Amino acid sequence: MHETDWIGGVDEAGRGPLAGPVYAACVILGSDCTIEGLADSKKLSERKRTYLAGVIKHRARAWAVASASVSEIDRLNILQASLLAMQRAVEKLPLVPSIVLVDGNQSPRLNCPTRTIIKGDSLVAEISAASILAKTARDAEMQRLHIHFPVYGLNQHKGYPTKAHLEALKHYGISNIHRRSFAPVRALLTEPASS
Repeated sequence: MHETDWIGGVDEAGRGPLAGPVYAACVILGSDCTIEGLADSKKLSERKRTYLAGVIKHRARAWAVASASVSEIDRLNILQASLLAMQRAVEKLPLVPSIVLVDGNQSPRLNCPTRTIIKGDSLVAEISAASILAKTARDAEMQRLHIHFPVYGLNQHKGYPTKAHLEALKHYGISNIHRRSFAPVRALLTEPASS
């Protein structure tokens, strides 16, 4: 396989939640790798995502998943933390892509050519694959965090600002896995938890 076939797709998962790290993945499928059913991870069922994640990991030329922590999100802001997670994912690859295609309109700083593609997770197979790996990795982390912080219901909403999550925050207060720079969490910093 020639280097020109090493097209990397990058996407992130978890920009919107109030809790947990933000994840990113980079996938190089290679010109001889076709995987049926790839799509934006948000449009797939959890079961389908899990199945496709296994196929991607088995058949892709290379893949890597990385994250940026809650403290990094609060220190840098969510956009910069997302770009940092993307950069880490690309740097974890066992080879250097000939080009990296990034979902959205912002690109991480990389030592290889990059191009941003709006709605790339629906248009480019490599980005769809990255979207699926990032989402399944983040969901697995939220399931793990749920074991340590069961009162918030992270296994249900994955940290997103649902009514149940906001009510749990008001009742139990914020934890060290919550993003203090996000407005709904920041607003609770000055309020005592209800008993």
